Order: sequence, then C-alpha cells, then structure tokens
Amino acid sequence: MSYPLHVAFIWHQHQPLYKSRGGEGSYASEGKYRLPWVRLHGTKDYLDLVLLLEKYPKLHQTVNLVPSLILQIEDYVAGTAIDPYLALTLTPIEQLNSEQKAFIVEHFFDANHHTLIDPHPRYAELYGQRQDRGREWCKENWNAHDYSDLLAWHNLAWIDPLFWDDPQIGGWLEKGKGFSLSDRQQIIAKHREILSRIVPQHRQMQETGQLEVITSPYTHPILPLLADTNAGRVAVPQMALPEQRFQFAEDIPRHLSRAWQMYEERFGQAPRGLWPSEQSVSPQILPYVAKEGFKWLCSDEAVLGWSLKHFFNRDETGNVYDPEMLYRPYRLQTPAGDLAIVFRDHRLSDLIGFTYSAMEPKRASSDLVGHLEAIARSLKQRNGNGTTLEQPWLVTIALDGENCWEFYPQDGKPFLETLYQTLSNHPDLKLVTVSEFTEQFPPTETIPSEQLHSGSWVDGSFTTWIGDPAKNRAWDLLTTARQVLANHPEATEDANPQAWEALYAAEGSDWFWWFGEGHSSNQDAMFDQLFREHLAALYQALDEPIPENVRRPIEIHAQQGDHAPQGFIHPIVDGRGDEQDWDKAGRIEVGGARGTMHQSSEIQRLWYGLDHINFYLRLDFRAGVRPGIDCPPELNLFWFYANQTMRNSPIPLVDLPDEAPLNYQFHHHLGVNLLTQTVWLQEAADNFRWSSRATRAQIGLDKCLEISIPWADLQVHPDYALRMVAVLSDGGRYRQYLPENALIPISVP
Repeated sequence: MSYPLHVAFIWHQHQPLYKSRGGEGSYASEGKYRLPWVRLHGTKDYLDLVLLLEKYPKLHQTVNLVPSLILQIEDYVAGTAIDPYLALTLTPIEQLNSEQKAFIVEHFFDANHHTLIDPHPRYAELYGQRQDRGREWCKENWNAHDYSDLLAWHNLAWIDPLFWDDPQIGGWLEKGKGFSLSDRQQIIAKHREILSRIVPQHRQMQETGQLEVITSPYTHPILPLLADTNAGRVAVPQMALPEQRFQFAEDIPRHLSRAWQMYEERFGQAPRGLWPSEQSVSPQILPYVAKEGFKWLCSDEAVLGWSLKHFFNRDETGNVYDPEMLYRPYRLQTPAGDLAIVFRDHRLSDLIGFTYSAMEPKRASSDLVGHLEAIARSLKQRNGNGTTLEQPWLVTIALDGENCWEFYPQDGKPFLETLYQTLSNHPDLKLVTVSEFTEQFPPTETIPSEQLHSGSWVDGSFTTWIGDPAKNRAWDLLTTARQVLANHPEATEDANPQAWEALYAAEGSDWFWWFGEGHSSNQDAMFDQLFREHLAALYQALDEPIPENVRRPIEIHAQQGDHAPQGFIHPIVDGRGDEQDWDKAGRIEVGGARGTMHQSSEIQRLWYGLDHINFYLRLDFRAGVRPGIDCPPELNLFWFYANQTMRNSPIPLVDLPDEAPLNYQFHHHLGVNLLTQTVWLQEAADNFRWSSRATRAQIGLDKCLEISIPWADLQVHPDYALRMVAVLSDGGRYRQYLPENALIPISVP
C-alpha cells in the first residue's frame, strides 16, 4: 500500500498575562492591561488564519489557543479590558496632556513600518515626520488632526486585510485622514467584533473536522522548571542556577487541570493535544500530562536528537539526512498511560516564521512545497521502493501563529493562499491534524520515558529562561513567594483564589524570556514590572508585606552596547539603515563609544545578522564621512572556517601587519569598491592563491553601507560555525580592520 506524505501544521497562539493584578501605590491597576498585544494581534492574526484555511476544506490543521490568551480575549470582548493604547484612542484630543502626547508620538508607531505603516499614505506621512524631523518636532508642531489621525491609524493598520471588504472598514481606509473621536470609537468597536468571533470560529471548524484545537498549561509556565529548576543542568551541566531551588511539582497538575477545564467549557469536548510551553518537556512532567487525560504532546527536533543521542545533520539545501527518525510520532510510556509525541522540523518551521516574509509569496510557497517533496523523495529512496511511500510518515511544522505575519505583505494572506492552493491540489501531500494521524497510525517506535531529554525548542536547553543572573534573580523572587504561599495552608484555591491566580501569572514563561541577555524589546521594563506586580498581588492576597526587592526592578533596562544577534533579520538593502530592519542584529561599537583609542575611526558601528537565505552586514560611518573619499575606498570581508578541512589563502593585501587575526588564512573573500559600488567574490585555491567566483551579493550605500551575502555563494552547510573579519584597504594596501583583535562569530542557520 502506498501513502501520501502527511503534514501536520500546528499554529501556537499565545500572549502573556498583560493584566495588572492590582496592589498599593504603583501596583494599583486592577482591571488595567499594561500592553495592547492581545487586542491588536487578536484583531489581526487569530481569526483570519483559520478563515483563510476554511476556504480549503481538504486541508486540516492544528491550532493551539493558550488559556491565558483566551481569558484576555474574553475580557476585551466583555469591554472590561482597558490598555493604555486603547484608553488614549478613546480620549478626546483636547483632553490629552503633554505626557500623553509624548507617549502617542513614541508608541503609536509600534508596528513593522514596511507592512503596517508604509502601505497607508497618511500613517506613513506621520511616521516619516517623526523619523525625519524627530519626536520633539512632532510634539511642537502636530495639531489635533495629526494626533487624531495617528490614534485612528494605529488601530486601523492592525485590522487584518482579510476584513477590508467590510464596508465600514473600507470606508475608513478610503477616508485616510480627518478622523473624529466617533470614528475612533467605531474602530475599537470593530476590534471587539472581530475578537468576539475567534473562539466560536475555532469551535465550529473543530466540529466540522478541519481543525484540531489544543491547549497549553494555564499561564504558559515551563513545566520542567516548576518540577525542579535543576533541570536546567541536564543540557548545560555547568549552568549557574538560582540561589534557591524551585521544586513545586504539585503546581503542574494545577496548570493542566485549569487548562483542561477552560477548554471543555469553551469547546464542548475534552482536549486531546498539549503544546507544552516553549515545547519544554522532561521525564518528570509526563505522568502529570497522561494522568490529566492528554493523548499527545509536541516538542522540537533538538529534544528528539538529545533523546536519541543523534544530531540531525542537513544537506546544503537544509533537508535532514535521517528523515525516518524525525518524521514520525513516538510513544512515551508512563504509569498513567501512554502518550504520543511529535517533534517539529525546526528549519521548516523557522522558514515560515523568519524567512519567507522577505520572499515573493509564490517563490516562498514553492520553496516550502519543494522541501516537502524532497522529504518524500528521500523517504521513498530509504524506506520504500523508490517510487512510493510504503508506510505513513508525518512531517510536523509547528510555530508561533501570530508574530511572524507582521513581517509579511498583507499579513501573509498572499503567501498562505498560494501555499494552500498548491497543497489542496497536490496528489502526494496530505495535511492532517495530529490526532487524525496518531489515531489512524499509532506510534510504533518508543522512547523510554526516562530517556526523554529535558529541554525546549531553543537549542534543546532551558537557557532562555534560567541561568542568566537576571533570570536567576527572578526565580529567587518567585521561589520565595511560592514558599510564603506554601506556609499558608489555609489559603486554598477555593478560599483564596486571588493568591493562586497571582502565582500562576508569575510562573508564566514570558517574564523570564525577556530578563537578562538573549532577547530584548522596547517594553523590557514593562515585562519586569508586570512580573513583580503579579508577585506583589500574591503577597497582598495573603496579607503579607511586599518585600522590598519585589518593588525594585530586577535589572537596569538601559540601551545595550555590544551584543550578539537576538533573532533573524531580513533588512531591505538600500543603505538607509532602517532601525526596525536591524533591531535584532548583532552590534559592535567601533569608534566614538569605546574610549579615546577608537574616536578617530571613520566607522562608528558594525551590525551583523542573518536569515536562512543571507548573511547581512551594515557599517555606520561617522557623521560627515564620505565613504571611499574620507575613508578607504575598499572593504574586504574574509571568512575563516575553524576546524574545517579546505583550501585557505592569506589576505591578498600589502602592508598587512603580521598579527592575529590578520595573519590567519581564509577561504572566502568578498570585496566591495565603495566608489563604484561594485562587488567581487574570491575563493581560496591551490598554492595559497585566490580564484574568482560568481556572487549574488547586494550592497546599498547611502546613509550607511548595507551588504547581503547569500549563503549559497559561500556553499556552506547548515550549522557551520564561521568567523569573519572586515578589512579596509586603498588600492590593495591595508588600512584598518574591525572588529579589533577579534573575529565576528557566525553560525549558519
């Protein structure tokens, strides 16, 4: 018997608890929401995703609606949630004070400007004024109409394009400017209308069989760390742990049972699948998951690799060499019954999440389908007769279902429509829910429960949530508060629900994500405050004094200096250095910010980042510098491949100092002439020579220099570790290199 290749998409829809839980002084915000992202993503991302799918009934998918998200959506629908952005939108312009106007100028452009601001002329006009003339100019020169239009457009832009055929929304888009308070009130009413349809639409599509809706632990905690924070040392044995060890495994069934109860109340049936928060699993949590009644859960290929002691190598196109190990469900045996577990293809998931937004929709869709076809061919050759699949295989693609679409044109609608149409017509690919597959084809391979790795989707470890000094301080605050609650046996969930709700909120994973190194946003201080507000509310519910360290920020939220990349980027290479394009890039201060030795440098700052297609580099010049005239006219990028056997050649420049890393030998050399804006690529050849190679590198030179270099030019495999140095020259003569005394470390995705 032959089978199609089965594909399970799992979309993870989640927001942390932005609702303040009240308290004294600065904590007195009962019923207030600190940030607007549930409302805005709810208007833009949750409903349209399944409405688009509904047009293709042959395609079945799985959607995870996290309980903390559902609770907040329901607050907005009921009209009981008020966030600062919403409150200002509904305030008459004449009543705005200077502090509120400053907040509007700063935050009402909180959106990807390429996709949510630039397509709307009036919104783009106001954004351009802020960027070109500055915030102070706006506060001094904007009139009531400017503020009213900005308030309206911030809320209009977040309405998904799928709803633009609504006559009322179409009327606002056509109107463009001159919005009144009444207009803004009606726009917010439209938000609530869209939000009110989210849960009913998911329930309806689950009842027709096209969707499987699953859940997560109540407030999205990292369950293995609730069981024991020492779980962090499974993947990182030398991890620095918090001073206090958190061990409250009894909180795990509480989160699971509350999620189960919420699900049954809203969907009229029991859930089958569980998305463990951040795909974090460990042997300790499995009996609780099975005992609650869940049938399956999902995690990441890194966790599978650690569990099987197998590293999933990929070929140069990004496809795994051992597909039969990844593309199947596994059985986990627990005292409370068996569980099925599926592991996502990390790279395919990341391509949708981080890379395809920068590609033309049809090309992106073709690329994804091409990868699935390549997986099917590989499985046919390894486990079939070469022409058919003789057993069922399941490719799992699981990712965040909300944030990525902000970077896609029209919120991903052209990409998803093209993809869904192709998949609907494809004879050899079949989209299924996870339960459809595991119930028809139960797992035949077993991972002994004690062998399951303790880790998450991030490198198979928990370092994103523990181990950093700031993260550890937060864990110590949480452990102390949890012990105080344990010391109040009379404070049961029935007798003192406020204390327990505050605890559950503080146990959520999101606060730890933003603490310390690794991730940053323009709201880090607010996430810090929200975490401590939840802790303060716990103490207050127990009539205990709020400790002084709960009142103080966990870390100083200052502008970062040098730092590594914090996520994928895909900038437009035009030489303008768009701040949003590079906000997750790595950064190295070169001149003017690192002491007197560096102040003479014409280059002030170096930025670098990557996605699955390109490596990106940006150089910021000192004010007034004319590249190629006031600074050397040639930029040379040299690539060093540590621990790789290949031809290498020395840097082909004269007057080169004999010092590391300049006296290393390199394999690739990309040159840029800043005067003519031409580019060339060389590869090391025999006898320490260089030979020319074709390149598709692009440069943009205007306010700064931006470069994109395709990974295909360098012919490197995924997971390669590279090092790079930038060297300035003039007529083939060495002038300067950066970063000083170092190479830039790069890991191919």
